[in-house]
Amino acid sequence: MRKHIFSAGLALALLTLPAFAQAPQGTPTRVRGTVEKLDGMTLTVKSRDGTDVAMEMTDKTGVRTLVKKSLSDIKPGDYVASTGRPGPDGKLHAVEVRIFPEALRGAGEGQFPWDLTPDSVMTNATVSGVTTMAKGETLKVSYKGKESEYIVDPDCPILAFGPGDKNLLKPGVYVVVLGAKQPDGKIIAGNITAEANGVKPPM
Repeated sequence: MRKHIFSAGLALALLTLPAFAQAPQGTPTRVRGTVEKLDGMTLTVKSRDGTDVAMEMTDKTGVRTLVKKSLSDIKPGDYVASTGRPGPDGKLHAVEVRIFPEALRGAGEGQFPWDLTPDSVMTNATVSGVTTMAKGETLKVSYKGKESEYIVDPDCPILAFGPGDKNLLKPGVYVVVLGAKQPDGKIIAGNITAEANGVKPPM
């Protein structure tokens, strides 16, 4: 339930940028996989469990990409999102870090269970500092009066959102779809993050 609340809150926050679409009404649903086909406004994705999932796009469905950044682009006060999971050292290690534009400050703020892997979490928070370590960096963040930190290993991708359109949705392209499941089981696609220029959505 908490994951659903978070997903809905983040999707609604995307309204603040023209490139992002309004989240459709329904149960928030994420679909990860590769595009099978785009037939008119019906997008079929082969999900990571091998199932073909058909979703309806609307004229409000947004398509975005990710662009590479570096850790040096992250400054104290920036608002970021990171998928993380515990490492062998017991600390939270970032799978990816995304720098949000200022218009999305506060979107989905907090730390929540995430469905990338069984033990993964999503953290949306404000950067309070970056500390250099022998093998990577420690990113310190704060959210809702709490603090957290996670290890950013040297191979962890640092990303920001970029523009896109439905012409990117070709067979074989990897996508992460934030949608809404309707009472009849149909999924309406709200926002789609698509692979482009060698950058595959890791979240």
